[in-house]
Amino acid sequence: MISRWKRAFIAALAIVAALATAAGAQTLRTTMHSDLKVLDPIWTSALISVDSGYMIYDTLFALDDELAVQPQMVDRYEASADKLTWTFTLRDGLEWHDGQPVTAEDCVASLKRWAARDSMGQKLMSYVAALTAPDARTIHMALKEPYGLVLQTLAKPGANVPFMMPRRVAETDPNTQISDFTGSGPFIFKRDEWRPGEKAVFVRNPRYRPRGEPASGLAGGKVAKVDRVEWIWIADPQTQVDALLKGEIDLIEAPPHDLLPLLAADPNVVLKVTNAPGRQIAFRFNVLHKPFDDARVRQAVAYAFNQNDFLAAVIGDAKWYRECKSLFPCGSPLQSTKAWEDKLGSDFATARRLLQEAGYDGTPIVLMQSTDIVGLSNLAPVAKSLMEKAGFKVDLQAMDWQTLVSRRAKKDPPGAGGWHAFLTSWASVDILDPVATGFLNASCDKAMFGWPCDAELEKLRDAFAKETDPARQKSIAEAVQLRAAEYPTHIQLGQYVQPVAVRKNVTGLLTGPSIALWNIAVR
Repeated sequence: MISRWKRAFIAALAIVAALATAAGAQTLRTTMHSDLKVLDPIWTSALISVDSGYMIYDTLFALDDELAVQPQMVDRYEASADKLTWTFTLRDGLEWHDGQPVTAEDCVASLKRWAARDSMGQKLMSYVAALTAPDARTIHMALKEPYGLVLQTLAKPGANVPFMMPRRVAETDPNTQISDFTGSGPFIFKRDEWRPGEKAVFVRNPRYRPRGEPASGLAGGKVAKVDRVEWIWIADPQTQVDALLKGEIDLIEAPPHDLLPLLAADPNVVLKVTNAPGRQIAFRFNVLHKPFDDARVRQAVAYAFNQNDFLAAVIGDAKWYRECKSLFPCGSPLQSTKAWEDKLGSDFATARRLLQEAGYDGTPIVLMQSTDIVGLSNLAPVAKSLMEKAGFKVDLQAMDWQTLVSRRAKKDPPGAGGWHAFLTSWASVDILDPVATGFLNASCDKAMFGWPCDAELEKLRDAFAKETDPARQKSIAEAVQLRAAEYPTHIQLGQYVQPVAVRKNVTGLLTGPSIALWNIAVR
């Protein structure tokens, strides 16, 4: 038994050590694109929850800055000659924030919970016969038939990301938010300092063992070079910029494009494009309720819209955006305008004809507008204007993004707290093909919010997942575009690039589809 004086001595040493650490501690102060209110990155696909997920959790695989799949928590892996059996061995020394070892059982439970919510995960699991943990470090995946996207799925960089969690957490119902945020990533979430609407705090994880390779994209050695990261929520964009210029914060994740010239003129600030492929804006339908249960009404929206109005309203300077009618990002291998050449041109006559054929009765469209994210706030008013010119009635309902995130999960009728449509954006690397593109998941109740239900789309997505020949993949992707024009799940509204603004005393900012705050030092 430890004596009282010895316990007191140990406690005093701990206080001295803590004070010494605090005295030399480095703090990175950032303003993110949104306030952090939901920390479960499996329950929601919100980007801010993905950003916090990368701070707290780790992944089995990750994409480097060349978008190549690299092992992360996995030490080695192998596939059988017939591609039906995959074996993954975890790295030595992986620990959860509470000091418990990371086990293969934790990872199996995490993959199962993630796959229940994620489009790529669902498709992968439809091919899995068994997912087991024969020992503490080994994950065994047996497939019913070969599947061509195993590693790409496990390295998925954007929502929903297959983050690993302790088994006790991962066994939470996928439709229920977790309340335990224990991870194994490079930072620990300070729940006691979390003030939604004010700030979120993360501290360096002393137990984290980075990989030996240099950091690259979301892969490689995740070395936390600062002791503390503070996400300070500043709702007003001009105030964000003023705070950066004054040195009150170190980084703005998504500065408004109209204020970029002001930032560029300051010698102490650097603008860096960390995600060169950029993002795609999307208008999402809820197909459960009238009138969007009728594909012709959704087609009418595709004819009413034009991309330039949206891009000009939210980005402004054309050097940061491009119109692109392809479902899959322009500049990517599957880029194509097939079946969309005549749409997205504000053809109001065709839109009105389709509404008349569908018997649209003037039901007001409940269009949710996010008001606190500068990259989204101007989109819904543009949509309302164009839809009204086509003959729709639109009920624009303003709310903050996190309220929208919670509401979009509801299947209630629009008049009882539900919704008809909203606008968002996706990282281009998250929508490179029909399986990865979450909004193309048309598996009914298992689909993402909006819940499209179309057997033909699902058949094509299956065919793409099995195909390995690039030419055949291209053909299948074009067939998906054709079907998506007949049965729209969402409307693609162009692409844009978002630079990050950092002060010059901040070094080590990595490139990648999501912002990575490890590898950063503050001088």
